[in-house]
Amino acid sequence: MRQLTNNRKGGPAVRGTVAIAALALACVMGLSACKGGAGAAEAQAKEAKDKVSEAVPVEVAAASRRAIAASYTGTAPLEARAESQVVAKTSGVALDVMVEEGQFVKAGQVLVRLDSARAEQQAAQTNATMRKLEANYARARQMAEQRLLSANDADQLRYDLESARAANRMASLELSYAKVEAPISGVVASRSIKTGNFVQINSPIIRIVDTSLLEATLNVPERELATLKAGLPVQMLVDAMPGKTFTGKVDRVAPVVDSGSGTFRVICSFEGGGVLQPGMFGRLRIDYDNRADALVVPRAALLDDEGDPAVFVVRGKKVARVPVKLGYLDGAWAEVRDGIKLGDQVVVAGKTALREGTEVLPINAAKPKEVAAAASATAPLKQ
Repeated sequence: MRQLTNNRKGGPAVRGTVAIAALALACVMGLSACKGGAGAAEAQAKEAKDKVSEAVPVEVAAASRRAIAASYTGTAPLEARAESQVVAKTSGVALDVMVEEGQFVKAGQVLVRLDSARAEQQAAQTNATMRKLEANYARARQMAEQRLLSANDADQLRYDLESARAANRMASLELSYAKVEAPISGVVASRSIKTGNFVQINSPIIRIVDTSLLEATLNVPERELATLKAGLPVQMLVDAMPGKTFTGKVDRVAPVVDSGSGTFRVICSFEGGGVLQPGMFGRLRIDYDNRADALVVPRAALLDDEGDPAVFVVRGKKVARVPVKLGYLDGAWAEVRDGIKLGDQVVVAGKTALREGTEVLPINAAKPKEVAAAASATAPLKQ
């Protein structure tokens, strides 16, 4: 009876201990279940992140329509169409130099006056001899008519008179050389003498450049012979004035192809007399055809490491290498005649890491949800 009594007294304590143990076991199992669930979520997130990181980030652009021109480009220095190196045709001291660098002169204008005293004396002497012989020949003709002078003597007097006239013309020409005149109209580019200097015969003293018309000569490959013709418009940029475009035309074409270089000469002309000057370096572009509504892609989209022209087109989340037929190349744009259609997204940056079927992530293309959100944010509220 005592043992039974003791068991009855200890019954509630045992039951409490068992309940506490069961509760602890349940908590442990619950925590284990929670930990397992969190680990699965983290694994899924990591898997999604790894999948996104596998996509190659690229920049894309849409095929669009715009005007495009077929053109030939080249570089050449500008040259004056006419230029003259003025030389002294006689020797003498420069008594007066009448022009300065940068001054405009007209053809026939006196530039320098040389000492002409010796030439004046020679001209006066030959003139006197000529007058004397003219008088002698006039009397000889009268005597020849009266048969008082032989024909041989009359011919000798005529010959002496012609020689004297020639000597006088030469002396007068030498006298005229004392005034150095401009052979062409233009601007004085340089002057190598000063007043008081002694000038040697045939020495260059002044350089004149006609800047009213400037020319640039291009050496063009023979494959362009059928496309470049006289009269085509020419656009030119010069290094001295960046951002400013000058307009000219193809003045003439030399159709003879140089056998050594395989090129022919195309001469372009530009109106001068202003900011353009001889010696400036020009970058020329000759447009020989235009298309107003051509399908184009950025030139950077072309795969230059392939034998045939092609581009990477984004289709879904992957890229496909698509061969294309090219038309004209115009600066940063390339015309596509066949292979893609309007609106196709082509890869313009990141091409080197791509292969057929590579998954890509366009980093400059707005997602549809972002576009919709932006449109909703900017749309006016309905009343």
